[in-house]
Amino acid sequence: MSTQVSNTQSESTANPSAQLDVLGDDCARTILTATSEAPKTAKELTNRTDSSSATVYRRINNLLESDLLAECVRFDDDGSHTTAYEATVDVLRVRIDADGIDVVISDAGD
Repeated sequence: MSTQVSNTQSESTANPSAQLDVLGDDCARTILTATSEAPKTAKELTNRTDSSSATVYRRINNLLESDLLAECVRFDDDGSHTTAYEATVDVLRVRIDADGIDVVISDAGD
């Protein structure tokens, strides 16, 4: 089985408040943790959480919109393929000062 990553967004549109809001949800944190290990399908993520598939899909969309998750295509040896999701972040730093809140996200390559 091989994985090709195809990011769904070409430029960052997330704002720090939205990213922090997304991370306030236990299901979203579970998804982010699971997808940091390896790309996972929505079905695999539903099995990892105590949430319904509808809730998992909503959290996936929130994570995608916040640039914390990327969509990929996973190809199986038999030629079939499925959509999977993978974390785009290894490190998340939050700085709070007089100017407000700043969220800095980096991956292993940064």
